[in-house]
Amino acid sequence: MKELAGRLTALDPDAGAAVRVIAYFDRLAESRAGLEALVRGAAVLAGVPARLVDAGRRVQIRVEADGTRRDSEVPPEPGWPSTALTPGGAAALWLERAEATPSVVDAVILERAAGAVRLVLDRTRGRAPADDPALVETLLDAAAPEAARLHAARRLGLDPAASARALAPLDGRPRIVAGRADAELPAGRVGVGPAVPVLDLPRSWADARTALRFTAEGTARDPGPKAVYADELGGVALLADLVAPGAEPPPDVRALEAAGASTPWLLATLHAVVSTASLRAAAAEISVHHSTLQDRLSHAEHLLGWPLRSPQGRLRLQLALAMRHLVRP
Repeated sequence: MKELAGRLTALDPDAGAAVRVIAYFDRLAESRAGLEALVRGAAVLAGVPARLVDAGRRVQIRVEADGTRRDSEVPPEPGWPSTALTPGGAAALWLERAEATPSVVDAVILERAAGAVRLVLDRTRGRAPADDPALVETLLDAAAPEAARLHAARRLGLDPAASARALAPLDGRPRIVAGRADAELPAGRVGVGPAVPVLDLPRSWADARTALRFTAEGTARDPGPKAVYADELGGVALLADLVAPGAEPPPDVRALEAAGASTPWLLATLHAVVSTASLRAAAAEISVHHSTLQDRLSHAEHLLGWPLRSPQGRLRLQLALAMRHLVRP
């Protein structure tokens, strides 16, 4: 191969360089090099930083042209030369070069590096997509044997020693994500379980389903957050055990429903009052003057039958709004 590269270089420098790139990555593949070594090879050969991002398998590696690993949270530029790990897939490997059209050598570097990366990922993290429904169901099932859940975690590309969260969307299949999960939340209402060791995900899933009951559509008729984190509920989560879905609403909830039916602004106003730090902040939240909010609260107190500007009254209101969500079928 070295002799061939030398002959080709005499005829076509790009062709000779391409052959050397192929031989280089073949040697790395034969030695079972890891992901960082492959990204480093791409960076050194190209003379610019190289970056690998596979969100589905939670891989992010960036290496400078001198071989130093230096990861970055800044997203890749769309104009950088890039390639996918699978045909038709999203770009996952980039060379941080300003030219949008890669040179022949850049194209070969990307193609050979991506092929080698794909082999490593398939060998170490499995071929299953991160949202494989059967594997996710197994991992979230408390009745499944631990060995089966451990196998499912590995097939999903999850490190059994790391932590993850279960997501319970109102519409859609259960999901599992690592870390805080803010950037990976699906659209619509969703309950987010606490971060737990992977084998404890059935507990996170149960808590996520509880959190889902506290979510709202975020409309004037159904104000409140679309995403609720179970580990932020605290003792309020105990209400879910006391108020069954579809049960007869408690008296305070019936009062809220009746008042809201006759007064379109009432529910959004009351939610702003319990979810902000002060009445002035609540007025700003719903874009009304402070005096207007005071008038609204006086009217709401008359309709509901209890004070809303005392600590006890605000607590009663907050519990009533939470129970209003919990009684939904």
